[in-house]
Amino acid sequence: MSIEAVQRELREFVAEREWAQFHSPENLAKSVSIEAAELLEHFQWGEPSDDERDEVLAELADVLTYCFLLADRLDADPVEIIRSKLATTRAKYPVEKARGRSAKYDEL
Repeated sequence: MSIEAVQRELREFVAEREWAQFHSPENLAKSVSIEAAELLEHFQWGEPSDDERDEVLAELADVLTYCFLLADRLDADPVEIIRSKLATTRAKYPVEKARGRSAKYDEL
């Protein structure tokens, strides 16, 4: 399924329930953060067990759903904004300086 098809399905889902009225950029950004925290909870004390995989994927789906809804609300193409950010990050962390190094801890 394409990203466009997923976005259409999300729009339909929201429209059927008349939830767009609650989907301000602020509310959607808050929801991304809340769902990301719920995802992170599965990693709080280490790697989640294989038995938790479905729960982890469900939380990841929630995070992605809210990210797609926020991009849609901001009239932004998710693929385009990811590619744009990737280009910026490529320039900031060239392969010859960044390979195998954590930029968080190492100066490039």
